[in-house]
Amino acid sequence: MKKSVPLYMISDSVGETSLKLVNAATAQFPNVDFDLSYRFPFTKDEEELTSILSDALKDSAIVVTTLVSDNLTKIIEDFGDRTGLQYINLMSPFMKIVHQKTGVAPLQEAGVVHKLNQEYFDRVAAIEFAVKYDDGKDAKGFLEADLVLLGISRTSKTPLSMYLANKRIKVANLPLIPEVPLPEQIKSVPKEKLIGLMIEPEVQKKIRMSRLNSLGLAENSRYSDINRIKEEVDYALNVFDELGAFTLDVTNKSIEESATLILEQLDSSL
Repeated sequence: MKKSVPLYMISDSVGETSLKLVNAATAQFPNVDFDLSYRFPFTKDEEELTSILSDALKDSAIVVTTLVSDNLTKIIEDFGDRTGLQYINLMSPFMKIVHQKTGVAPLQEAGVVHKLNQEYFDRVAAIEFAVKYDDGKDAKGFLEADLVLLGISRTSKTPLSMYLANKRIKVANLPLIPEVPLPEQIKSVPKEKLIGLMIEPEVQKKIRMSRLNSLGLAENSRYSDINRIKEEVDYALNVFDELGAFTLDVTNKSIEESATLILEQLDSSL
């Protein structure tokens, strides 16, 4: 059985640099299952950073950063020293050596390499869109999105939204809860833009129990009850059918696999 290791990738820009380097490094460990879905672009707020680090500690994750700010880097270093959180900053060592050798201080400005690249701006816009309209925060986003992901809790809606945003696709997502009525706006979204995510109940139960355990909460809550999960899945499938959404089974699929299938469906419907 492969050992599972969550990786938290934190960047003060798009996060493309860390993803490329992490992919190169993790390829050297084919027998380790790395979870690359925890990506945190445009992290510039100290309070937000501390919250991310706390979650990483609970998940026993390795933190990989490409931060150019000394202040943010210091927060991570202090947090790691205090808690034992394992982390690596891919930028600081190189910048420090160059500074020592040349006497020239780094700009400490995020995203400099992308400044005049239109694709970069499109990617930034898509990522900001995904953050703004994550988890059904603002229903008007459904009508502005290139794609809307629907699904019950823990079906990878947010990581898929971020992954697709890095492909310059504006994605909104909506959590489906039987007790919560659907927003009217979702009924006006063309069915070609709707993707319904589902997962086998038994697998969903394991995922939710693992999440509760990582948070130090009781595993026997209603959240991880198999009958409740089946109820949620049945409700979601009915919603997909009602809205005409394409249904994608994400059971045991990686974010990359699911995203590829979504892109294929999107291409075929255009």
